[in-house]
Amino acid sequence: MSPEVRTNMKLTPYRQALGLPGIRPLLLIAVLARVPVTAAGITLTLHVVLDLERGYAAAGLVGGAMTVGTAIGAPLLGRLVDRHGLRPVIAVTTVAEAIFWAVAQALPYPVLLVAAFFGGLLTLPVFSVVRQSIAALAPEAHRRPAYALDSMSVELSFMIGPALAVFLSTALSPRVTMLAVGSGIVLSGITLFLFNPPVRTAAEKATAAAPVRRREWLTPRLVGVLAVSAAATLVLGGTDVAVVAVLRESGQVAWTGLVLAVWAAYSLVGGFAYGSASRPVPPVGLMGALALCTIPVGLGGGQWWLLAIALLPAGALCAPTIAATADAVSRLAPASARGEAMGLHGSAMTVGIALGAPLAGAVIDASSPAWGFAATGAVGALVALLALPAGLRRRRAPLVPVEV
Repeated sequence: MSPEVRTNMKLTPYRQALGLPGIRPLLLIAVLARVPVTAAGITLTLHVVLDLERGYAAAGLVGGAMTVGTAIGAPLLGRLVDRHGLRPVIAVTTVAEAIFWAVAQALPYPVLLVAAFFGGLLTLPVFSVVRQSIAALAPEAHRRPAYALDSMSVELSFMIGPALAVFLSTALSPRVTMLAVGSGIVLSGITLFLFNPPVRTAAEKATAAAPVRRREWLTPRLVGVLAVSAAATLVLGGTDVAVVAVLRESGQVAWTGLVLAVWAAYSLVGGFAYGSASRPVPPVGLMGALALCTIPVGLGGGQWWLLAIALLPAGALCAPTIAATADAVSRLAPASARGEAMGLHGSAMTVGIALGAPLAGAVIDASSPAWGFAATGAVGALVALLALPAGLRRRRAPLVPVEV
């Protein structure tokens, strides 16, 4: 088989997915809308440290308050989308984001700490809405490449957003950057409101019935997928911190940005391979492999280039794992509860990344940077082992809507 034929075979699933009505503009909006959202955390941190002249612990509390709010709010907003449609939720959250970012840069620290929680609670639900819309726009046969494209777009946003926030904060000021981030999020909300991507297929709308009870669709198998999602981002959050710590210990902290960019590039390549593969891999298998490949990464900490090479296997599994979990949630949740289920998926990933960084940090402080990789990887592997029985269960019978 010639290289051209093999390349065309790999690209065919993506061409088919991008050829579906609505997918191409949705993914384009997703990339642009997520950039200011991914810039929010580092912008708040720099504002607290530089403008308010507080320590990093104080900045961490503000970030933690926003994270808790986001984790609580995601499934609640998803449930509102299920019940009332997308536009009312986008309108409310866009207005809330406009108010928060307009006043946050002028608030004293204690008030900012409280406001950050409510800002997180009403965060524009870009991530979960895009994934819910993919399930509505892409038939099941095309969802895997569609979710792979979405996962790769998330990597692009994270490569651009935080770096842009740091640049603007140092070139101008964190306060100005906060206003820019808020403007970007509001513009994203307006764009989503006008585009109004579907959250259910035409057939699902035509056969809409009473909602399914939560205990009927929140099965052990779905709970297992959510646990896998949280564990995956826990490993990623821990890896992020451990990379910085390893390079700092070896006196090569200047190479941190390049190593993290290479790690993200591995993820993009892995996401592309996952979406074009002929057979799907279960999320628990991908996450287990991600965790096991993360454990020995610290062995390459002597030189930055060795660390970059050591990150290859785990890095290539990042985007596939996130894509696989989103795909699994879309298939396991009924259409009437897909928004809430995607919100729970977003919350699981938010909680995971919030736990991964402090876990790795605590282990690093108690031992050495290399153990940061080993500890978070071991936790991920343990979760994969615990979730394996639920992941191997057969699908339950189709859910029948019931009155609630």
